[in-house]
Amino acid sequence: MYIFVAILWALALPAANPDWPQFRGPDLNPVGASASLPDHWSKTENVEWTADIPGRGWSSPIVTGGKVFLTTATTEGKSKPPQIGTEYSNEYAAELMKQGLKMPEVLAKVTERDIELPNEVMLHYWLYCVDLKTGSVDWKKEFFAGHPPGGRHRKNSFTSETPVTDGQSVYVYVANLGLWAFDLKGKQLWTEKLEANPIYLDFGTGGSPVLAENQLVILSDNEKQQFIAAYDKKSGKRLWRTDRDLKAPKGAGPDARSGWTTPFVWKNTRTEIVTVGPGVLVSYDLNGKELWRMSGMSLAPIPSPFAYGGWLYVDAGRGRPMFVVKPGASGDISLKPEERSNEFVAWSDPKGGTYLPTPVAYDGGIYVLNEVGVLTRFDAKTGQQSYKTRLMSDGGAGAFTSSPWAYNGKVFCLSEEGKTYVIAAGDKFELLHVNSQDEMAQATPAIVGDRLLVRTETKLYSIRKH
Repeated sequence: MYIFVAILWALALPAANPDWPQFRGPDLNPVGASASLPDHWSKTENVEWTADIPGRGWSSPIVTGGKVFLTTATTEGKSKPPQIGTEYSNEYAAELMKQGLKMPEVLAKVTERDIELPNEVMLHYWLYCVDLKTGSVDWKKEFFAGHPPGGRHRKNSFTSETPVTDGQSVYVYVANLGLWAFDLKGKQLWTEKLEANPIYLDFGTGGSPVLAENQLVILSDNEKQQFIAAYDKKSGKRLWRTDRDLKAPKGAGPDARSGWTTPFVWKNTRTEIVTVGPGVLVSYDLNGKELWRMSGMSLAPIPSPFAYGGWLYVDAGRGRPMFVVKPGASGDISLKPEERSNEFVAWSDPKGGTYLPTPVAYDGGIYVLNEVGVLTRFDAKTGQQSYKTRLMSDGGAGAFTSSPWAYNGKVFCLSEEGKTYVIAAGDKFELLHVNSQDEMAQATPAIVGDRLLVRTETKLYSIRKH
């Protein structure tokens, strides 16, 4: 009788909530497992609920304990609106130069039109908690008000860093401003102020924090002093900081030292923190000591590293390679000229890197999406290219910032216009259909059980089969 009652009690216990604890999910490789996840949606079809999120923030939603957390910043008065695409500032600069303006004048005019400087805006920074099942706002917490620590390109936001959670607390990071820890009810546990370091051309920030055991780790590549640092997640006390001096090779472009990547905690035969910086990738142990490095990264790195099948996948940035690294490296493992592999580099593709989105690994393939809608598939183990094609059926260019994701034999690519291109996974390209939400989107979605959480400029959608 006791055994029978115990079995009934065990069956009655609620199932653990599936968590999406950080940017791009538990493994920094956004792949869903539920067979019930939707592949068709619109502004109304398969929409379980929507939540209005005031202000602007391109951080991704995270989920724990049946609650969705995300950040935003509201502006007192007007804010320079975002614009789709990546080249409009460069095109404006080229137009001004054709008019005979000198470079300082060009920079001043581009800044006036496209950069929002700290003294131009007064901000309110918010953390929202939304119920996963209903979309109702449980609570919201204003954690800072004032001028931002630096400017932003109008395509960026002042809250582009995604929070991270360990299931007990939510950790918020705003680069060059501070760190905050909250419990799941919104109580502030601690905060730590950070120095305001300049970012290249006031483009703003974007790299998210990660958790490594009891450490909250941040990466700050900036124009003053680059560093990686770890803080005790319980107290906020800094545990260590390692300064770095990374930049692209001389003659490769501007002497820029800023980066927008998220570190990756790689657990193999050891645990290491992999970081992509300007020109160079550096991996550290949990005390901030360098383990190994590799050159060949972009001078303005944005895609983040991740692991799949025991190997590390590194998108080195626009015009740079895709690298695949085996565990156990030490020292400098950079490829020599004309090399495609070595003892620790399993394979590379010299032009496999992209500007904005981070690739996704799924079902034996690496799907690499660039900012104008060209999708390339590589075999994850051999590096053989399966295809390289534009997503748009008319061959035109699109605009993409969000990272692609995958589940149920499909790969999903969300454009800045709010259109999701649904592609059949496999070594032959097949566009299945396009879902439209008709609003700008740059955040990477979260996948939680049978729900897809998509953040647009003003709303958070829960997409779920009806």
